[in-house]
Amino acid sequence: MKVVADCANGAASALAGEVFAACGIEAQLIHHEPDGKNINENCGALHPEVVAQEVKRRGAALGVTFDGDADRCLFADSRGRVVNGDGVTLLVARQMKARNRLAGDVVVGTTMSNMGLEAVLRREGIRLLRAPVGDKYVLEEMQKSGAVLGGEQSGHIIFRDGDATTGDGLLTALRVLQIVAASGKRLEDLISDLVVFPQVIKNVRVREKQPLEQIPQVKRAIEEAEHQLDGDGRVVVRYSGTEPLARVMVEAASEEQMQRHAEAIANAIQNALGG
Repeated sequence: MKVVADCANGAASALAGEVFAACGIEAQLIHHEPDGKNINENCGALHPEVVAQEVKRRGAALGVTFDGDADRCLFADSRGRVVNGDGVTLLVARQMKARNRLAGDVVVGTTMSNMGLEAVLRREGIRLLRAPVGDKYVLEEMQKSGAVLGGEQSGHIIFRDGDATTGDGLLTALRVLQIVAASGKRLEDLISDLVVFPQVIKNVRVREKQPLEQIPQVKRAIEEAEHQLDGDGRVVVRYSGTEPLARVMVEAASEEQMQRHAEAIANAIQNALGG
């Protein structure tokens, strides 16, 4: 299997080539020469479009791109399209369920996992549990629910059918490559029914973090959006844990609905709490 691997000039640089070669993967490494300053510099999982372009240019089967500390990775299919953690979660969940290794037929995602992932998993008889954003919260929910697979859009994937307790980019890459190789199909064909709902995130700088449910105009804007979406979308409004920001995430079946509701809620927060 011909694979392009972007090591982000980071932790995967010394290991990825050796590991892939041992598994019979023809890996063409890029950005694998760290100098102490170039980590994540216009490369790696922070810039997945880079490996996507290289896959298409080189005619590779797929691409793998790690972040600097290699605890997560994203992918690119043979058409040069980025596949994020939602696509990986779907791919692995299906394989584990088919092999009777998906405990409880449940996987853990986050509040940011796309509604399209939840919809296709439901059709497969798999339930998606949502944890707050952050791989430590994903792990906590996995331990509580007994789930053996959890993941974030960012590419943190946790496998609890072994001894892992955190994301490991090389392990994720090998699991995905193993599934693709065994199937004899292209990555894009294995997740072709994942229809991603349009999603937007708006950040609003606030002067204080009052409970949003106690602010009438914000509460009304959220309730109006949820009423109009009527199950064909999601609204998640939360404060950043580290910055004076309110984050408004809206998913909807159409771009127009998504933008309209996100702007209405963001404007309500701005008017009430704007910093």
